[in-house]
Parts: sequence; C-alpha cells; structure tokens
Amino acid sequence: MTLTSEVAKNIIKKLIHGEDYRIEVVTLINTEFLQEAINFFKEVVNAKLANKDISLDWYRETFLNKKLPSDKIATNSGLNKKTIMNMYNSATKEIVLEASIEHYETLQQAIQNLIDSEGNLNINLIIKLRNVSVELTMNESLLVINALAVKRAALRGGLWSTAGKRVEKPLMLSLCKLYGVTEKNYDIAYVNGNKNVKNDFEREIDFYLKDEKNRYKCEVKLMGRGNPESADAVIARDSSVFVADKLSETNKKQLDSLKVQWVELRNTDGFRKFGKILENLKIPHNNIKDDIDKELEKILSEILSD
Repeated sequence: MTLTSEVAKNIIKKLIHGEDYRIEVVTLINTEFLQEAINFFKEVVNAKLANKDISLDWYRETFLNKKLPSDKIATNSGLNKKTIMNMYNSATKEIVLEASIEHYETLQQAIQNLIDSEGNLNINLIIKLRNVSVELTMNESLLVINALAVKRAALRGGLWSTAGKRVEKPLMLSLCKLYGVTEKNYDIAYVNGNKNVKNDFEREIDFYLKDEKNRYKCEVKLMGRGNPESADAVIARDSSVFVADKLSETNKKQLDSLKVQWVELRNTDGFRKFGKILENLKIPHNNIKDDIDKELEKILSEILSD
C-alpha cells in the first residue's frame, strides 16, 4: 500500500502548521476500503452465480482457492497474514492455506451457533450487479461481512504504518530546507538498500544532523499524546533529536531526562523549535520568515515530485 505524493504533501503541511494530519489518512482508508468492498461484492456475485450446485460451499471453493495470493486467502477466511505468522511462526503459502481453512471451518460453526441462538434474527444481503442480483443467506452474509471487516483492518494497519514511513524522510528534509541546512549538515542512511532510488520514501531510514565532528540521530514518531512508544524508541535507537506530532508532559520529562532535544509539532509554531535545536547543536542554518507557505510549497514540490 502506498500514499500518493499529494497525500504526503498534505500530511507534512498539516504537521508543520500544527494541524491534525490524521484526516488525510482516514480519508484514504475510507476511499480504498470502499473500492475494495465494491470489488469484493462483484467477486461474490460472480462466484455465487458460477456455482450452481447448492451442495457446494461456493465461498470456500472460490475465496479460499489455493490459486489466490496467500494474503487474499487469509483475509477471505477472516484472518490476516500477520496473525498467521504469529500463530505458526511461518506464513508460507501452505501454512496460510491450512490455517485459513481451519479458521474458516471454525468461523462457520460459530456463525451457525449464532444463527441457532438468534432464532428471530435474519440478515440477508442482496447484491445487484447490472441486471443480475444474488441473495445471500444469513450464514453467507455474515461470512462476507466478517471478511470485509478483516480487509478494512488490514488496510487501516497498513496505511497508518506506511504514512509514518512515507512522511519521515520528507518531513525532516522539509525542516532542514526551511532553515537552509545544507546537504553537508545532514545525512540519510537507508537501513536496507541503495539510497539513490528516486522518491523511495517507504523504506526504513536513519536521519542524521551533523557537523564536522558529530552525527546526531533524529527520530520521527507521528503518534498521539501519551504514547509510551516515544521514550522507548529513543532509548532503543540512541537518538539525539525527537520530532513528534504530540507529546504528553510525561513524554517530555522522559526525553528531557535522556537529554534528547524534542519538537512537538502540534504546538502553535511548534516546528520552530527545530531552529533552536539547530542552534544548540551548532548546525549552520538560516532564520526563517513568519510566512513559510510559499517556501514550503516549493520545497515539497521538489522533494515529492513524481
């Protein structure tokens, strides 16, 4: 899953202006999920129509078919690959198929038990595609609803994770460029692979500010206030600078005790504390104007060009 350059630009603008960036990710999740739901409903209609034998488990036959990609088999069964990996310490195609079928059968039984206990409740999905419509039984309807819930959860987790990775490097670059920090005073170390891949923002990186003698590791976390991950991440990665969306008072005390310099972007003009950090670290930089919109737009167009 990827975020477009335009979405990444909007997130960075909101972060630097101290605004909530989350609506950008939520909107993207909603858009992708609704399209995923429509595509899934189309597949359900075609699968239901293709299987004329009423004794055949058409859902298992079609949506747990070993010819499908393993991640799709897992979500169709009501699982995701990460869960399977945690359960079996493996996510090979064979393991995914075995776990998915086992879970599907368990889910089927749970649905049947629910139907038996809720005798007065009936849920039937009717899906119309062009001039054709199919009606799903309560059992089939609940299977489809559950699969969609898993698909949304997978999209949500993937896009939030991607947002952090996608924004980390261009956010630090934007802050550096706003303050006129030249390339000789920062460094980007890719954890895996060659850094000379144009616009490859979604791999893990280490970002450093540096002078002639020292390199200062910078950590970016776009978490909510009070997230205990903050200090843990800094301790684990031996960071000198911490840039966050929100920080609780406890977070700030933890960082201060570690002698880690921090920026809380959600504060009014919160990003301007980055200038103070550059001054403290004796990193050459320029003062910036009060109105940064035009300069920020130019910077983002340069570093996030497709």
